[in-house]
Amino acid sequence: MTHYLKEITRIKASCYANQGQLDTVVGTRHFINNNYDKELNLNLLSHTRFTSKFHLIRLYKKYYGQTPMQYLIDKRLERSKELLAKGQSITATCFEIGFESPSSFTTLFKSRFGLTPTAFQKKAIFTKSDKK
Repeated sequence: MTHYLKEITRIKASCYANQGQLDTVVGTRHFINNNYDKELNLNLLSHTRFTSKFHLIRLYKKYYGQTPMQYLIDKRLERSKELLAKGQSITATCFEIGFESPSSFTTLFKSRFGLTPTAFQKKAIFTKSDKK
């Protein structure tokens, strides 16, 4: 075994030692990926993996560098970009990805991407039509 392989094995053993923890965070991520458009909260996520919500937050942040709710918002916003680029209305996009109000969606979208959903949509459609 090379020194490099030994080091990788050592680091993996120290960082990812507990298979139960891995199963919890990976299972939570899969659940979010499959249900991001529904109403999700920490209580529901922790119940699906049979753990406390505080423990889930710690584990998720340890392995992914962000909380489950931060990941959920990122997932929703990335999906919104796809829908807006296809020409779907802002209101329909907002509700389809799981946000409760168009105003909070617009505020969050602008803070994350620097453009309002309308400006992003116009830019995406203009860029798309330029390529044709």
